[in-house]
Amino acid sequence: MAFGFLKQIFGQLRILDLLDIGLVYILIYRLLLLIRGTRAVQILTGLGLVSAAYILSDRLKLFVLNYLLKQFFDYLFLITVILFQDEIRRALANMGRNPFQTSSMAARSRAVSVLEEICKTANILAAKRIGALIVLERQHGLKIYAEGATKLDAEVTAELLVSIFMTDSPIHDGAVIIQGGKILAAGCFVPVTLEKDLDRNLGTRHRAAVGLTQETDAVVVVVSEERGEISLVELGEMKRALGMSELRRELARAFDLLDEDEASRLEADGERGSTHG
Repeated sequence: MAFGFLKQIFGQLRILDLLDIGLVYILIYRLLLLIRGTRAVQILTGLGLVSAAYILSDRLKLFVLNYLLKQFFDYLFLITVILFQDEIRRALANMGRNPFQTSSMAARSRAVSVLEEICKTANILAAKRIGALIVLERQHGLKIYAEGATKLDAEVTAELLVSIFMTDSPIHDGAVIIQGGKILAAGCFVPVTLEKDLDRNLGTRHRAAVGLTQETDAVVVVVSEERGEISLVELGEMKRALGMSELRRELARAFDLLDEDEASRLEADGERGSTHG
């Protein structure tokens, strides 16, 4: 009987119905990626609790509470636009963006330039034995970790990054978050992993890098002030003692910039860097 019911349902499905379901799935998936790691998740949780309170008040005949919540839901569209204005603006900007823009030569060149500035920064700080935690955002939003930090919205340059992590800087004790090729904020605090399998010699920065990459898809560059060592952390996995050319190559791989031509150029840059060093 169950088989016959399922056959009846799926037998009536059209190709357009499958397309419709697929588009809704993609829309919801992209929406979740857009809001993950942002304050929007907390707002949605709050709206869910208000909705539950509205349903409960209706069932229990709590007339005053139900009336007040009904007034709230009458203006829900306007409230949603106000609460999610940043996310809506970002979503519309992404929709209006050229779908081939990320693969264009100009965009690739800019991305490589940003990664090069990060590599220079790590190299300089490692030589000076100055600790650093540089977080690069990918799909998962990291704005929630920038709340309460120093907002910058500045171009990524080695000079600015080095100055941020100098020990006499008031915002050196924390992470720098890079979003969309710009420095979003500095002095950010991120979750520290509680794993016991990590090397006991690893400090708070490395544990924070592992903790953040276990919760998000961010890529984190860590400079150890004790050993002058550069590490890259991705998906909770750490690659330690990287040279500048190795870091350059790993970052290019993490951001899908490592095609054959780029690999050759990065390798050549690495050889020139080691020769000058």
